[in-house]
Amino acid sequence: MVQSLDRLKESPSQTAGPYVHIGCTPNVCGIEGVFPRDLGAMMLQPETRGERIRIIGRVFDGVGIALKDALVEVWQADADGLYPSPQETRGKADPHFTGFGRSAGDMTSGEFTFDTIKPGAVPFKNSRPQAPHITLWIVARGINIGLHTRLYFGDEETANAADPILSRIEHRSRVPTLIAPRAMEDGRPTYRHDIVLQGEKETIFFDI
Repeated sequence: MVQSLDRLKESPSQTAGPYVHIGCTPNVCGIEGVFPRDLGAMMLQPETRGERIRIIGRVFDGVGIALKDALVEVWQADADGLYPSPQETRGKADPHFTGFGRSAGDMTSGEFTFDTIKPGAVPFKNSRPQAPHITLWIVARGINIGLHTRLYFGDEETANAADPILSRIEHRSRVPTLIAPRAMEDGRPTYRHDIVLQGEKETIFFDI
């Protein structure tokens, strides 16, 4: 007799909703006393090694309007190219650097901000070096599944040209959507990196 299999149905997807800031960054919303500081709000300590930088950007929809309820998370290596992860086997990452940050879009401008350090290069799976980069994850109302993308640095032209990920992008005209130019703002190196969800200047997203 053939055994019957009771298969579970896939749960319906749902967006992050308009309350993502309340759940993930309550202090930003004025809900104080839950946590002393929102998770991911501070990546640096005074002892953190590396060049201090600031990352600023906005998330735009398909018609060019900046989202006011987007939430952006970043994950990156330290200044020596090491991740603060139990899976890191190449050495010990900087204990004074979290490698993880979370920023809620400003409710007026939609702007997200990270004060961090410029990461070192990390190896690809075949030991080929990758250009310094930061991984970004974006959620917002209307996005069913969080979107993954990367930020590369505009002042790393040589490393970017040899990067094994950037070199695989077939449509070369879209590569600039992953590269943030460097400028000096308020006396610190700043990289402005806008994310476009769809349309002519759509950011490249990764299926991971």
